[in-house]
Amino acid sequence: MDKKARTSYKIKLKFVNAKNVKIAFFTETFLPKVDGIVTRLTKTIEYLIKNGDEVLVFCPEGCPKTHKGAKVIGVAAMPLPLYPELKLGLPGPAVSDALEEFKPDLIHVVNPAVLGLGGIWLAKTNNIPLIASYHTHLPKYLEHYGMGMLEPLLWELLKAAHNQALLNLCTSNAMVDELENKGIRRTALWQRGVDTDSFKPEFRSSQMRKRLLGNYEDKGSLLIYVGRLSAEKQIERIKPVLEAIPDACLALVGDGPYRNQLEKIFEDTQTNFIGYLAGEELASAYASGDIFLFPSSTETLGLVLLEAMAAGCPVIGANKGGIPDIINDEVNGCLYNPDENDNGEESLINATKKILFDNDKKAKMRLAAREEAERWDWNQATIQLKEFYIQTLKHSA
Repeated sequence: MDKKARTSYKIKLKFVNAKNVKIAFFTETFLPKVDGIVTRLTKTIEYLIKNGDEVLVFCPEGCPKTHKGAKVIGVAAMPLPLYPELKLGLPGPAVSDALEEFKPDLIHVVNPAVLGLGGIWLAKTNNIPLIASYHTHLPKYLEHYGMGMLEPLLWELLKAAHNQALLNLCTSNAMVDELENKGIRRTALWQRGVDTDSFKPEFRSSQMRKRLLGNYEDKGSLLIYVGRLSAEKQIERIKPVLEAIPDACLALVGDGPYRNQLEKIFEDTQTNFIGYLAGEELASAYASGDIFLFPSSTETLGLVLLEAMAAGCPVIGANKGGIPDIINDEVNGCLYNPDENDNGEESLINATKKILFDNDKKAKMRLAAREEAERWDWNQATIQLKEFYIQTLKHSA
């Protein structure tokens, strides 16, 4: 489906009569884990409930019992060996019983793996309309864990799972195109959202800036990264930037399985490992940086980029995946080319210098970044999702 067709589909959805819907989510990741998928899910649940819908969530154990009015049921789960932060839930009879009691109008499976496959099976056996959404580019992750040869097999498994759904939602145009090219049918674009009230330029703080800089002198070159510290995020690509710009300091906000390796990689550079931040501290960190660097080339969207932009921080991201949907090159940020020689090293350095050493450009990008973020909010994204739900129920009736 081309972009024009996708736009037409969205316009058609606006004419569908709304009604209250009961939705059962099956997700492999949820609170207390913090990432872009969890942010999208929690905001979606919040606005669905506000708009009168009912929500039940099945996710790995360790979760809260409720969230914003939705009941949350934790399922016994085991850590993924290569990625222990991700737990794979194992659905049992209690899941089926809870689903039968809730009597959902539809099931929405997020990133189907183990628990998600259980959701697909329950949807099929109980004749419940099924929607799936694709958020994590797992096939591209494999090469970063030495398992690239399994990528074709994983695509076949994903195709078999997603093609059970009446609709497959993607978070960027690039992912719509890629899933269609891989044989996944009935795709549509689920628009982005960001909390522009929680993330604002006004939260810039000299105190937070000092915290991010640590013991290093402030020379107006504070680079920040926010997100998981994991291999597929390709954070090591920032090291040549620090070597090329001696005054630059890097603050890595977040944690993850790759932290020990990154501490060794960056040990001779001006780099601070801040750990997880949340709430007002996270908002202040975004707003207090000079440039937000996000080198990952495996992103289906890159929600942290939108959060940084909402905070008025110029951003640099890869010209790949879902990121070009967000960054208008040299307007609200810069794109670098990760597939150039040396993994885009020169391209990333040049993009950083282009913003860092031009105060006028930096100031204009701060304003443009905030303006772009203000175009997207979670309520509108959830209204669009609700319209997808209504359309799917109409076609399955």
